[in-house]
Amino acid sequence: MDLLFDLPLVTARRERAMARAVPGTDFLLDVAARELAERLAVVERQFDEAVELHGGGGNAARLAMATGKIGHLTRYETSAVFGEAVSLAALEDVPLAEQSANLILSPLSLHLTNDTPGMLIRIRRALKPDGLLLAAIPGAGTLAELRDVLLAAEADILGGASPRVIPFADVRDIGGLLQRAGFALPVIDQENYTVRYDTLFHLMRDLKAMGMANPLIGRNNRPLTRAFFVRAAELYAERYSDPDGRIRATFSIVYASGWAPHESQQKPLKPGSARMRLADALKLDGTGEAK
Repeated sequence: MDLLFDLPLVTARRERAMARAVPGTDFLLDVAARELAERLAVVERQFDEAVELHGGGGNAARLAMATGKIGHLTRYETSAVFGEAVSLAALEDVPLAEQSANLILSPLSLHLTNDTPGMLIRIRRALKPDGLLLAAIPGAGTLAELRDVLLAAEADILGGASPRVIPFADVRDIGGLLQRAGFALPVIDQENYTVRYDTLFHLMRDLKAMGMANPLIGRNNRPLTRAFFVRAAELYAERYSDPDGRIRATFSIVYASGWAPHESQQKPLKPGSARMRLADALKLDGTGEAK
């Protein structure tokens, strides 16, 4: 398996960002937490044992508990800096016994794992039969504007380019991963959010405060000059600004749900088991015309 992320660096930056929390910079976690809670609220069942895996400050856990659908919830994070009551687990660890949880929440952390397929398999095994995974995962399109201008600025200033923004999976990739991990009845959809900033420098300040600075193993570690960032800011303003001069940044979040298999769940019919031909149901003659 090729390693994409420097996980110790990811962990250190997330913990440092939490320790130095800047009010308002957890807005993406707030957005994801509200959406996950709304989806949980319409599920017509109770979940005795729930888990929040690497949810930062616990935004998703708090709103999920407020739905009244959960009996008991345990939060897992990498450090007590995320809350004194958290249990400790590394970013790629699912420290749960098999079939021990009814519900697992994963808000905005699965995109930072090197072995995402393995994580999903371990999550599915940790769920009791008919247990539910609700996940929010930054998807393709996230920070597309920033990726574009950083590549262009690096080409202009340095004559080449290196990865500056992490890759994000698209909806189909995530749906395929859920199916490969053995989840039943997967549901995947995507929401795009546009956030406006005064300049590129304000956007990058927010990303740093979120612990989202570049953690790629293949990143270029050569220090960048002020000229590079000035050029990137110019390109951003030229390509992605509104009439008032503020720039746009896209955050695309994929919301995914899947169930641990259970015999009570609805299953698709086997091929050839239908009792009526489609043509008969639509009352078509042999030419494809309606009778």
